[in-house]
Amino acid sequence: MSENRRERGERFEDAAARYLERNGYTILHRQWRAGRYEIDLIARHGDIVTFVEVKASTTGSFGHPAARVDQRKQARLIAAAQAYVNEYDLAGCDLRFDVITFHRGELEHFENAFTLPE
Repeated sequence: MSENRRERGERFEDAAARYLERNGYTILHRQWRAGRYEIDLIARHGDIVTFVEVKASTTGSFGHPAARVDQRKQARLIAAAQAYVNEYDLAGCDLRFDVITFHRGELEHFENAFTLPE
């Protein structure tokens, strides 16, 4: 039986979470939702709360998966992160947005991939 898109996404999110945990992160939430927006992984590393978007490409036919985290996607992630900060009273905490990609079988971790607008 073939794997559907959602199952494939969860498999890559699982791999990303394991990678983060091996590198000292604590996973706080997975697939956290704020209305119609979702953050794949929310993790803590030291004093930094990190919002992680996971993207994968099994073939590479459509370019690098990080390119799919465009300004529109970033705006959605920022909106969801702001809801998370409000819900968990994290005002004043250090926050970061990372992207983890799986491209041609390789995991790549882009720390601080984008920042909150000024």
